Amino acid sequence: MENESSNRTRRVIFRLTPEEYAKIERKAKASTCNKLSDYLRHCLFEKPVVTVYRNGSADDFITETGRLCSELNAIGNNFNQVVKRLHTLPQAVEFKGWLMTFEIEKRTLFNKIEEIKNHIQKVSESWLR
Repeated sequence: MENESSNRTRRVIFRLTPEEYAKIERKAKASTCNKLSDYLRHCLFEKPVVTVYRNGSADDFITETGRLCSELNAIGNNFNQVVKRLHTLPQAVEFKGWLMTFEIEKRTLFNKIEEIKNHIQKVSESWLR
């Protein structure tokens, strides 16, 4: 591409209204062209212009799932802190039984949280392609 641009010694200058320029700029930003001049060359020389389409609802979903992942992590951290605190308390026989049950439930919860996070990650990756 550098060889191609080094041969570009001629300029074409013309005037546009602000509305025309905004329209061209909007279309160029929606394409995969890095520069406005690249976009205009593609249009002028009838080269294919690849446009980027973003699904707004998918973007909203990804934003929401990211927020939910953060909340799940915070809940897991809080849960872990509570369990650590419970382990430091003086324990009675009944309390030990309750803690064992609690540990089983904790593992179940964390496994489910991890499963949800993995699913969200897969969906997010497929939508970002």
